[in-house]
Amino acid sequence: MRKALDAAVAAIGGEPRAGQIEMAEAVANALSDRHHLLVQAGTGTGKSLAYLVPALVHGKKVLVATATLALQRQLVERDLPRIKPALEKELGRDLTFAVYKGVGNYLCLQKMNGNPDDPDMEVMLEIGALEKDAKKLRDWAQKPGVSGDKDDAPEVDRRVWLANSTSGRECVGKDDCAFGSQCFSAAAKAKAQTADVVVTNHTLLAIEIVDSHPILPERDAIILDEAHEFMDRTTQAVTEELTAGRVERAAKLANKHMPGKASVAFQKAADKFAEALADFGDDIRNDPSKGGRLPEIPASLEAPLRAVKESSQAVIALINADGDVIDPDSNAERARCKGAVNEVLQTATKMMKSKAHQVMWYEPTFSTLYLAPLTVSGVLRENLLTKSPVIATSATLSVGKSFDAIAKSIGFVVNAEDEEFDEGAVDPANVQMLDVGSPFDFANQGMLYLPKHLPEPGRDGPSKEVLEELAELIDAAGGRTLALFSSWRGVEMADEYLRKVLAELPIKVITQRRGDSVGALVEKFSDDPTSILIGTLSLWQGIDVPGPACTLVAIDRIPFPRPDEPVMAARAAEADEAGGSGFRQVSLPRAALLLAQGTGRLIRSIDDRGVVAILDSRIVHKSYGNILLNSMPPFWRTNDPDIVRESLLRLHQQYSK
Repeated sequence: MRKALDAAVAAIGGEPRAGQIEMAEAVANALSDRHHLLVQAGTGTGKSLAYLVPALVHGKKVLVATATLALQRQLVERDLPRIKPALEKELGRDLTFAVYKGVGNYLCLQKMNGNPDDPDMEVMLEIGALEKDAKKLRDWAQKPGVSGDKDDAPEVDRRVWLANSTSGRECVGKDDCAFGSQCFSAAAKAKAQTADVVVTNHTLLAIEIVDSHPILPERDAIILDEAHEFMDRTTQAVTEELTAGRVERAAKLANKHMPGKASVAFQKAADKFAEALADFGDDIRNDPSKGGRLPEIPASLEAPLRAVKESSQAVIALINADGDVIDPDSNAERARCKGAVNEVLQTATKMMKSKAHQVMWYEPTFSTLYLAPLTVSGVLRENLLTKSPVIATSATLSVGKSFDAIAKSIGFVVNAEDEEFDEGAVDPANVQMLDVGSPFDFANQGMLYLPKHLPEPGRDGPSKEVLEELAELIDAAGGRTLALFSSWRGVEMADEYLRKVLAELPIKVITQRRGDSVGALVEKFSDDPTSILIGTLSLWQGIDVPGPACTLVAIDRIPFPRPDEPVMAARAAEADEAGGSGFRQVSLPRAALLLAQGTGRLIRSIDDRGVVAILDSRIVHKSYGNILLNSMPPFWRTNDPDIVRESLLRLHQQYSK
């Protein structure tokens, strides 16, 4: 493995790093001995090579799951192609890798060539402006050798893509589809079945684990990169959603493919549910105190939801009884209808029977009912951690120098001696925990500014004092600032204030808006060294801007979960009821990991220098501050604003030359 790692590092023009070698050896041992591994690898370690090389040397099938598309692309478009020739030469055998995504990430040729009166297609016909995008997509799909992958496709309106793709539940399958032999998703899956390393995403892996239904190729081991995200991604993947639009679409499909009394009844139920949901939404908007977690289905929604459940059940029974369809096109359309109706039926049934270990809430912005599990650690332990070795890695896995919080959330057994598992199963308690550090000298490369004099944050967004402090720091830095806020309210207030006070300075203000592409924002920020980028939670992690464009990372407040965030609030309440502390067990670990991610945006290379400013005095004055500080990179710390401003000014002058 060491020889192979040396060959791979040489192939990318890198140099050996102690942390990378230590991690690679630990991964190799976990794969060969079949035990679990949690490994924290700080920025600059080169962790992707530290797990890819042992995975390929291992010689058995390994699945790599990432949280973000950016990392997935990095692995399959940059890292694996660059190291493959060198490793093949070193190991003396061919190596293969593939990427596999959910069915909805690929064009569905059956839908693209289906009937124009399909409900999804009707939306496009109603909005004539979308036809240009639809033609662009059709032309691309007909080119030889295209992947059919959404990420390779020309950019089109979201509704055009939805009209030309299908979900896993609605897909009839390659063997029963008229376009099965040309199917893009089936081709990607076939390639993945035979590859040594398959790269996928957390969501697809989570769905497979929770449903106990194989979606991904068989594997000997799993590597979770960006593992600090895995519990949240799993929770999101299994969260049930119900909207009026989803029920209406299922009813239209039923009317088209199974016309009759049952479908008419389903359509009526859909209309009444839409009306009831709209009224309920208006009620919450008029009285926000009625929002938040719902202990059960609200009385005004109970009868409409029951009607949706019973009428969709009747449609499914008729579809199941009708087995005479032979035509492949009709088969595919019927499968899509059954999938859509069945999804509504299953969600409505679960919502009618919601249990104590689940959380239900209504989101007024998108008029959606949600149902989520309080915890996923049990199902992850049973369906993931007893099946194969899991290597979980990230730059941020520890909270206050302990791995316990993240380990428990993923399902590992921590500090328990009486757990028993089936013979032959991988033991969830057999887990090694390792921190290989970072090659960066954080104490000399970065400064952590912790102002004591600022007021504690309130509920109305950043205080005037915080905004004034931020403006002075930006002025000293000459721009070059990533300003991270924990809410959209904070982003909007900072944008308004900074545009006024920086108006006379040659500093461009780039502000994130809802729905903006993160990649495009970061590119603008990176290209203009004296600009500032103001944004919210999606900018706290995965942003990589080395060099003089980012010498100041400012954070407005400790990112504790909002009190009205239903799942986190319910988890904290459960911990309190069990005699523990919801704050210590739920809110604090969550804030610590996010804060570690945010502060990790500053030092991205050995040449980077700069300041992280946390403009929340609670980190200095409260007893839990040390836990948060011990979860961050070990920067040199100061409370003195003069030292910080002088340092930023000196850096700006140096870079300006």
